[in-house]
Formats: sequence, C-alpha cells, structure tokens
Amino acid sequence: MGTERENGSAIVVRRQAVIFDLDGVLVDSFGVMRQAFTIAYAEVVGDGEPPFEEYERHLGRYFPDIMRIMNLPLEMEEPFVRESYRLAREVVLFDGVADMLRTLRERGYGLAVATGKAGPRARHLLGVLGVLDLFDHVIGSDEIARPKPAPDIVLHALALLGADASTTVMIGDAVADLDSARGAGVMAAAALWGETDGVELIAAAPDAVLHRPADLLALLGETAPAAVIVAEVPAARTDGAALPPGAASVPAAGRILATD
Repeated sequence: MGTERENGSAIVVRRQAVIFDLDGVLVDSFGVMRQAFTIAYAEVVGDGEPPFEEYERHLGRYFPDIMRIMNLPLEMEEPFVRESYRLAREVVLFDGVADMLRTLRERGYGLAVATGKAGPRARHLLGVLGVLDLFDHVIGSDEIARPKPAPDIVLHALALLGADASTTVMIGDAVADLDSARGAGVMAAAALWGETDGVELIAAAPDAVLHRPADLLALLGETAPAAVIVAEVPAARTDGAALPPGAASVPAAGRILATD
C-alpha cells in the first residue's frame, strides 16, 4: 500500500489508514452547534447577536482556542459543552458515512478521528450515533499538546494506529485540518459535503477534493463508480476562472476527485 495504480480510467492512491475530522466530515452537527453557541453566548455575554458565522470560520480548532481568537470569554465553554451533550441526539451522520466507514473497516483500514472537540465529548457523540466501534482511536484536542492546525493530533493518531504517514490520508473540512495533515506528512483531502467554506478550503490547495463520502472509497481504489473520476492536474488554477462542466469542479494542486 502507498503506491499509485490505475483502476480503469481512474488513478487511485493506496493507503492503509484514514484519519477523519468529526464535525462537517462525519457528522452534521451545525444546527446543534448553532443552538449551543447561542445559549452559551446569551448566558455568558448577554444580549446581542451571537457571532456564529465568525465561529464557523474557525471550526476545526479547539473551542478554547476559538474563544481566544474571537476575544470571547472562555467561560462560554461550560454552557456550550453542556448544551452540546444535551442536544447530541439531534446530530446525524451525513448520508453515506456509515456505509463508507463499514466498508473501510471490513477491508482492513486503520481508522481514527482527530477532532477539535474534547475527546470524551467526541466519543460520547459517536457512541450515541452507533459508530464508535468502527474506529480504532478517537482523539480530542484536549488530549494532545497543541491542537490543530499544529500536526500533533495527526502525529498522535499515526502513532496509535501504527501507520506510516506515506500510507495515510486525512479527511477534513477546514483549513486547520489540511494544515495539520500536511504538517504530519499525510495526504490532505478536503470534504465538501458539509457546510464548509468551499472557496477558502480549495484555496488551501488540498491534495484531493471529495464531494461525497463514497468518493473516498474511489480515491482509495475500493470502488470506482462511473460518476467519479480522479484526475491529475499540473497545478492549481490562479486566474479564478470557472472550470467547465465535467471537469474537476474545484482547483487543487496534485490530484483532484471530482464528479462527472
């Protein structure tokens, strides 16, 4: 594993382990996050419109770090976490995620989660959703020295999985995820099926772009649906021009996964 090979008309990349971000990649938690953030802001800050849109721009980072960046009180963490636990059953897996995870597990991939959430809360949520046992390890940002965008959490996942960086891919929906992956030397793939800012994410030049969970299986060579192609491109587009239908829908250096 770790080599490239042809699979029909697609170029696939062989990997032995996959590391996932959680929110926006595996689970659709944005509605719950908005509710929890709004309640926490009202309890700690008071009246006024909670700046949730700004908060969203920092997703992927550890909650206390986001509070520092936004110059908001760290005391917001307690009610935010409390409400997140209370509302956990309103969080859902994205369509196709459960099948994708089970396929990877059945085919012997090492699987880990590296999230901006605290570890206990991430494990609780995945347990509520019934998929915790599909992962070898679930690591929270409170369990490493430096949260994303530093590479520590990805390096820790590699060590726990016993995986080599050259045979691992990380899937994220934030620039912090991509930076963390690159810092650890693993392939950085962007997930675009959530509410991520696709323009900002693609501007970070991920190694691959995935439009739906099943695209990861195609990238890994585990399936090759006709609607998915993996294309080699010479470099990222710099002129901002739209790509034609049927071509890769977003620019990125290296390999791009796109729907036909």
